Amino acid sequence: MEENKDIQQTSQPSLEYNEDNIIHLDDMEHIRRRPGMYIGKLGDGSHTDDGIYVLIKESIDNSIDEYRMGEGKVIEVTVQDGRVKVRDYGRGIPLGKLVDVVSILNTGGKYDSKAFKKSVGLNGVGTKAVNALSEEFIVQSFREGKTRRVLFRRGKLIEDSGILLDKDSKRGTCIEFKPDNSKGLFENYKFQDETIEALLRNYAYLNTGLTLVYNGKRFSSKNGLLDLLSENMTQEPLYPIIHLKGEDIEIALTHTNQNNDEYYSFVNGQHTIQGGTHQMAYREAIGRTIKEFFNKNQELADIRNGVVGAIAINVEEPVFESQTKVKLGSKDMAPSGGVSVNKFVNDFVKQHLDNYLHKNPETVEIMLQKIQESEKERKAIAGVTKAARERAKKNLVNNPKLRDCQIHYNDPKPTRSSKDADDDLRQESCIFITEGLSASGSITKSRDVRTQAVFSLRGKPLNSYGLTKQVVYENEEFNCLQSALNIEDGLDDLRYNKVIIATDADVDGMHIRLLMLTFFLQFFPDLVKKGHVYILQTPLFRVKNKQEIRYCYSEEERLQALNEVKNPEITRFKGLGEISPDEFKGFIGSGIRLDQVHLRKEDSVSELMNFYMGKNTTERQNFIIENLVVEEDKVDEDLA
Repeated sequence: MEENKDIQQTSQPSLEYNEDNIIHLDDMEHIRRRPGMYIGKLGDGSHTDDGIYVLIKESIDNSIDEYRMGEGKVIEVTVQDGRVKVRDYGRGIPLGKLVDVVSILNTGGKYDSKAFKKSVGLNGVGTKAVNALSEEFIVQSFREGKTRRVLFRRGKLIEDSGILLDKDSKRGTCIEFKPDNSKGLFENYKFQDETIEALLRNYAYLNTGLTLVYNGKRFSSKNGLLDLLSENMTQEPLYPIIHLKGEDIEIALTHTNQNNDEYYSFVNGQHTIQGGTHQMAYREAIGRTIKEFFNKNQELADIRNGVVGAIAINVEEPVFESQTKVKLGSKDMAPSGGVSVNKFVNDFVKQHLDNYLHKNPETVEIMLQKIQESEKERKAIAGVTKAARERAKKNLVNNPKLRDCQIHYNDPKPTRSSKDADDDLRQESCIFITEGLSASGSITKSRDVRTQAVFSLRGKPLNSYGLTKQVVYENEEFNCLQSALNIEDGLDDLRYNKVIIATDADVDGMHIRLLMLTFFLQFFPDLVKKGHVYILQTPLFRVKNKQEIRYCYSEEERLQALNEVKNPEITRFKGLGEISPDEFKGFIGSGIRLDQVHLRKEDSVSELMNFYMGKNTTERQNFIIENLVVEEDKVDEDLA
C-alpha cells in the first residue's frame, strides 16, 4: 500500500480541464479549422484531387442541379488570375435567404424533394465550404426582375446590397471566389486548365443538352456515356460500344485488348472516382448477364477481362461516404419502386444487355472470341498463377523488398468522431518504388511510417512490353509488387492511394522509370488512368554557404540560386543514395514534389510503349540522346 501511495504522489498532474476548455465554433470557423472534413485534402492545384478543384465542383454542382430540374441550359465558368466565376441561368437563389444559403450549414433548398429531385448537393455544405475557404467570396442572385449581391472575406460578411431592382439581367446565380492562399490552406495554388476541362467534360457527358463554357471554350455532348468512352479509351474497341438508356440509368460498355476491366461511374452527375455500390453492382451484372447469355460455364474473370464500361444513375437522397462524394455508400435507394441500387442496376443490365446481345450477332461473335482468348491465356498460366500467389502471400508477411506502412488506402472507414484526421491519412497512404538498396535506405529512414511504404527494386526490372500477363506471375519482382499493391483483381482494394516511382535523375533512372510505366500500362492501365501513379521529383543540386542551403530541382532553379547565394558551394546529386536521410525527410514530407502521370485520349498506349520500349528504333535512340544524355553532359560541364 505504501508503494502505491508513493506512485500516486509522484505521478504527473493531469492537465486542467474545465468550462474554459469548452468552445463553440461558428459554421465558417469550423470549416476553416477542419477543411479536410468538407473538401478532403488541400493542395496547390498540381494534383487532380486537390481541394481547389473541389471548390470549383461545389460551385458548379448547384448549377448542374438547376439544369437537371429543367432550368438553364448554359453554365459559364471563368478562371483568371486565380479567381473563379460560375454563372448559371437557372431560377436563382431566393433573395431573402441568400446570406443563409452560403454561410449557415444545413441550410438549402435540397431538403425539399419537391424543389430538387436527385441532386448532388443534399447536405447544404458545398457553397458554405467555398465561402469559408476563400479569401474573397461573392454571390449574386437574379430573379423576378430583382437582384441581391453579398460579399464575404474568409467567411465573414462584409457587404450586402440588399434587394434591388434589376430588369436587365437574365435570371440565375453568379458565384465568384478566390481561394485563400494563407498558410495552412491553399498556399501558392495554381489552377490547371486540363483538370478543370476534364471536370467539365464529365458534366457534359452526363447532361446531354447542357453547354458549359470555360474561358470561352465550349463543352457539350449529344451521346452521353457513348461519347465518354469514345473520347477516353486509349485502346480501340473490339466491337461498337453498347449504349443503353433507361429511366434514371444509362450504361455503355465494350471490350478492348487491355488487361483487366475498367469503369467510369456517376451518381446524379457526380463522378464517383472510387466507385461504390452502383459500380460493383454494374460489374457483377455485366459478368452474370453475359455468362447466362452464352450458357457455357465461363469464368466471370474471363468475361470481364478487357471490359471498359460506364454507368450513370440518378437516385433520391444518395448516401456518399464523405462530403467530397467520390464513393457511393451502401444504403442508398434507387428511385424505381424503392428497390436497392444493386437490384435496380442488375435488373436493368440483365434485361437490356441480354436483349441487345440477341439482336446483334456480330457483336456476340467478337465478344465470344475475346472471352475465349482470355480463357485460353488464363488456363495456360494457371499453374504459374497458383504458385505465384502462394509465394506472394508468404512474401507479403515477410518481404525484404517491402517496408510497409501502418495506414492503407483500403482500410475500413473509421467510425470515431475524429475521423477527419484518419480519412486524410488514408488518402495520403503511398508506396515509393525505388531502385537499389541505397536509395530505398535513405527513404526508409526518413519516411513517415504511418503512411509511407517503400518497395525496393533489384536494379532494372524486366521490359514487359509485348509480353503476356504470365510474366507478372513468373517474375518474382512483378508478382511481389502486384501483391503489395493488391491489384490483381482490380483497384477496388488498392492498398496505397499514391504509387510513386522514385528513381535517380540520370539515364539509368529514366530507363527504370519507363520500364515501370510500361509494366503498369501493359497490365494495370486503370492505375494510371485513375491518377494513382506519380513520379517523385528530387533535387538535382544543393547550393549552400554558411548562412543558407538551397535545393534546386532544375537548371533554372540552380542558376537563380547562384545569383542569390554568395560564395556558394555546389553539390550535384546523381543518385538518391547520395542524399542523406535527414535531407530526404524534407523532400518526401509536406514539401514533397510529385508529378502525376496523365494518360490522355490522344496517347495511344500501344504506340507509346512501342516507341519507348519496343525495338531500338532510330527515332527512340535520337530522342534519348537529345533529351537525356546531352542535358546531363551540359550540367556536368557547367559544374566543371
